[in-house]
Amino acid sequence: MFAKAFRVKSNTAIKGSDRRKLRADVAAAFPGLGTDQVSVLVPGKEELNTVKLYAHRGDAVTVYVSGGNPILFELEKNLYPTVYTLWSYPDLLPTFTTWPLVLEKLVGGADLMLPGLVVPPAGLPQVQKGDLCAITLVGNRAPVAIGIAAMSTAEMLTSGLKGRGFSMLHTYQDHLCFSRRSGDKSSLPSIAPLALNPPDLEKEKESITADPAMQEDLRCLTLEGEDENGGAQQQMCGRKSLSEDSNSRGLNPDPTDSKTLQEQMDELLQRCFLHALKCQVKKADLPLLTSTFLGNHMFSCCPEGRQLDIKKSSYRKLSKFLQQMQQEQIVQVEELSKGVESIVAVDWKHPRITSFVIPEHSPTSQTIQEGSREQPYHPPDIKSLYCVPANMTLLFQESGHKKGSILEGGEVRTIIINYAKKNDLVDANNKNLVKLDPILCDCILEKNEQHTIMKLPWDSLLTRCFEKLQPAYQVSFPGQEPIVKKGKICPIDISLAQRASNKKVTVVRNLEPYGLDPCSVASILQQRCQASTTVTPAPGAKDSLQVQIQGNQIHHLSRLLLEEYRLPRKYIQGLEKAPKPAKKK
Repeated sequence: MFAKAFRVKSNTAIKGSDRRKLRADVAAAFPGLGTDQVSVLVPGKEELNTVKLYAHRGDAVTVYVSGGNPILFELEKNLYPTVYTLWSYPDLLPTFTTWPLVLEKLVGGADLMLPGLVVPPAGLPQVQKGDLCAITLVGNRAPVAIGIAAMSTAEMLTSGLKGRGFSMLHTYQDHLCFSRRSGDKSSLPSIAPLALNPPDLEKEKESITADPAMQEDLRCLTLEGEDENGGAQQQMCGRKSLSEDSNSRGLNPDPTDSKTLQEQMDELLQRCFLHALKCQVKKADLPLLTSTFLGNHMFSCCPEGRQLDIKKSSYRKLSKFLQQMQQEQIVQVEELSKGVESIVAVDWKHPRITSFVIPEHSPTSQTIQEGSREQPYHPPDIKSLYCVPANMTLLFQESGHKKGSILEGGEVRTIIINYAKKNDLVDANNKNLVKLDPILCDCILEKNEQHTIMKLPWDSLLTRCFEKLQPAYQVSFPGQEPIVKKGKICPIDISLAQRASNKKVTVVRNLEPYGLDPCSVASILQQRCQASTTVTPAPGAKDSLQVQIQGNQIHHLSRLLLEEYRLPRKYIQGLEKAPKPAKKK
């Protein structure tokens, strides 16, 4: 897309509201990024520009530039990272590897053909047609290009790694990186591969450089690109593909040298499964929804610094994993209601449970990101306050307060009591009654009551006074100055919505007043619920975001907000919409 020079339409500094929206869009498009990573990528105060341009083919593209480098670009409402961003987050996208001599072809506008792929010992990443992928070079995990998969991984393997693999969107050294208008022309960084040791890596590079046959293979890669006139050109080679030839030459390391990522995830999955059964699940908890077991128990048993992701295991789905555990007679799973599975029995005497060694305790409470440091979330102290309106100024001015003064409930009571005593309004015959003078009558009585009510009990007087005052509130977070605002604090609102596809989504609003970052909450819920989440601007609310989670996930929200974040229930509305638990047979 950026193989040739582009035309810039505008270059402007981004607005504060657009910056927040971009941060939400990034979090939704790339859920693998944590809140702190999103904040670093889309900084809050540093210079950030929006560049609108037309590519040489006429495509309208919006590029976001930070520190002189393009970090993201938007095409047809889809957000894409640049190689500058991927150098900081090399694992953000599924990654495929090719050979260094191929980069020149990609920069010239070529699409990457499947014979140019290097197949790692763990196999190719699992992708679907249309997925966004990153391309790296042998010996370096720093991405050099991004492209759209032309077919799924299964189709790639079925084809024998022949045909077009990826339609390239952007490459290192293209005009987006190296034009005079964009990019600081940084050199490609070196990020060591996960699977190769440095000595082995040097040997691989030397063997490629010294082997003429290998050099010929690289020159003969099947690539389809553009000639100078924009027409398609194709270079074909009659030799066997590099992926086959490299395996025969032993360029890939021995798979037994280290466990693959999939094998590591399988081990982590089983570890969390056994830990949860041994330490958390009790007989009284059964039957237990499998989704609840995963979100409330297995995730909390995940070691600190690790992330449990069933999709990256060989099982791919929780149901498939639990089927295996059922075959091993550790648990019994049944479908108590249509489409909803529950664990109905556990063999706690099973050798795998009894022999499981509980790891050292690690904190499982959720954290929020603050700056570059993780800190446990502490709920705010919320205090109801009262604001003096114009029509009650006379009642409060004797105590030194004026219109708009903010008072606590105890202060209001003291002022009313002192006013009554100072003006000799307490009934001499009944100390529980207060005589109403003209100021009290004007402040607390309705017009039709002013000639009929002469006295009021203390409790009625105070109640009426509080009702006439305007509401306000104070929110105090640990280590921060209290925040005072007029009006009532909006509760966290949880609702269910029906989408066009007839699927339910859970919508959460008003997280910000309670010190909760919507992007952070969305990331936690995505992992716990194993469901897609998005963060979007809340309709009708200025500078506020809402979180959407696929399905009815109110049980997970209830546990997160009430039990882990310890927020008072009175500040959360919509918990009653949680799905009813499955009935025991």
